[in-house]
This record gives sequence, structure tokens and C-alpha cells, in this order.
Amino acid sequence: MKKRILMLTTGGTIASLPTEEGLAPGLGGAALTGLLPSGVLEHYQIEVRDILHLDSSNIQPEEWQTIAQHIFENRTEYDGIVITHGTDTMAYTASVLSFMLLGIAIPVVLTGAQLPMTHPLTDGLENLRTALAMAASGTAGVFLAFNRRIILGCRAVKTRTTGFGAFESVNWPLAAEVDGRGLRLRPEAVPPAAAECRLRDTLCGKVFLIKLTPGLDPEIFDMLLQMHYRGIVIEAFGAGGLHFVRRDLTAKLHAAARAGMTVVVSSQCLYEASDFSLYQAGQKALAQGVIPGRDMTTEAAVTKLMWVLGQTEDPAEIQRYFSHSLAGEVSL
Repeated sequence: MKKRILMLTTGGTIASLPTEEGLAPGLGGAALTGLLPSGVLEHYQIEVRDILHLDSSNIQPEEWQTIAQHIFENRTEYDGIVITHGTDTMAYTASVLSFMLLGIAIPVVLTGAQLPMTHPLTDGLENLRTALAMAASGTAGVFLAFNRRIILGCRAVKTRTTGFGAFESVNWPLAAEVDGRGLRLRPEAVPPAAAECRLRDTLCGKVFLIKLTPGLDPEIFDMLLQMHYRGIVIEAFGAGGLHFVRRDLTAKLHAAARAGMTVVVSSQCLYEASDFSLYQAGQKALAQGVIPGRDMTTEAAVTKLMWVLGQTEDPAEIQRYFSHSLAGEVSL
């Protein structure tokens, strides 16, 4: 029996057409599937719904909620769901859906393209074929399909602007890949599903990301407090270093924590984990109540903080959420 696959389209390069102002989303889902070879279409029973029509730069928390609601409402009617999406913010969407749909019992697979589907050299065709195969695999979770590779949604990072291998799986093995033997799943790279799926799509939009630079003025935290930000993710140096000589960031972090702000600190280094126990600067930060991001991607750290702050304001509960891996986003 053919697997029933729901394809939700949101726009992006894969659906773009040339305009006087450059590429812009122009193809609907029916047109996208119409460009698939008949041999692919014969393998699946595909239903298409156009839910958004946006360049992914314009996909924001409100759109994440729309996408999550469509997935949740249809999760029992289909064997898998494919979402076509622009590449620029796809890793953020994949991460946040991993948290909003904890326990999803079917494959949810995001994909897109570096060249429009109508381009004779498009990578969109191969990416869609891979996404459909993963959606039909029965492997529960949120994933990203690109360049014949399947990445756990909360471990994906876009690392190239034009190359077809646009995404990397950071600090985590691939969930699957395609080779001469077909789709090869790696069950050990897919975390077990959580309890029964509930849609928890409340997010806190007042989360700020700072990339630490030498000499950064600590007064920026005063400004963020005045703007009522509730959470900050800091990309610190190396294993988690923050300066405290002359410009004392750690003192400001203490003041921010006392004012009710949650601070998560990760590393600017893409690979491997932050470790605040190594150096004096890191231990000072821990003493001020910061939450270590460990080996989370920036996308996962930001979206997890947005999601957690949407669930609770209790500091102990926030710490508890970050002390656990919810969807495979962190190695503990």
C-alpha cells in the first residue's frame, strides 16, 4: 500500500520564479509535485496544501506556529509530512518544530533547494525525492533533508550559501543518507520519541542573540533589560570564555539574572561543546547563574530558549528544561 504523504508548502527558493526584483516564491505545491518524475509519484499518495508563500527570511515565530498547527492537526491522517521551505531559516524552523511537536509519532521532513525547481540544474528534485523517502520511512521525529542526507532537525546548521551541500549535522551523526543501497537509516542517531505528542506552540519573542566580541560593552545588558527582553543567548569565546577585566560581563550577567532574565551561553565554535569548568572566566559565568549551552547549535539554543520561556517563567523549571535533552538537541 502506498504511504500517504502530506506536503505543506511555504515558499522559498525551491518554489521561486524570476521577477524584476529577483527570485520570489511563485510556484504552488501542485506545480512542484507536477515537476516530479512519474516514477516518484507512483510510490506515494501525495496530498499538497499551500499554507504560506514566503521567502524564508520572512518566516518568523508566527509562521512557525502556523506550520506546527498544520502538522499537529494532520499527524494522524498521514504516514509522514514534508514541508518545503526556504533554506535561509530552515534550520531555525526545524529546531523549533522539534520542541513544539515533542513526541510526534510520524516523520516530519523539511526540505528546499539552492536552485528553483524550474531550473534545469535544480537540486530541488533530488531533495524532494529524499524528503519523500524519509517521510515514508516510519521514523518518528523532525528532520531536514538535503543533498541526499537526513539531519536531525535540532542539529542542522546552514553552512553554505550556494553549494548543494548547504547543511551540516553539527555534533551529531546523520539520521540517514541515500546511496546505492537506497535510504539507509541510522536508528542510533534518532532519539526515542517523547510521550504522546501535544501541541505546545507558545513562544517568547523577547529572546536576543549576542556574538561576543573583544571589548563588548556590558551596558548592552542594561539596554536589553529596559527593552523587556526575557532571554539572551551569548556565543562566547572558545569553550565559554567571557571577559571580566575592565569590562566586567559577569557582573552584568548576575544583575540580569537577578532581574529575571535567562542567559544561555554557548560557544562561537561550530563543533564540540562549551565547557565552563575549564577556565576562570567560565567558572565565574556559571557562578552568576548562566545556563551552559554545551554542544547545542545556535539555532537550537535560540529556539529552545524561546520555547521554554513560552512554557514557564519559573527559574527552576527553566533550568530543568535545559538540563535535559528534549529532542536530541544537546549531548549531556
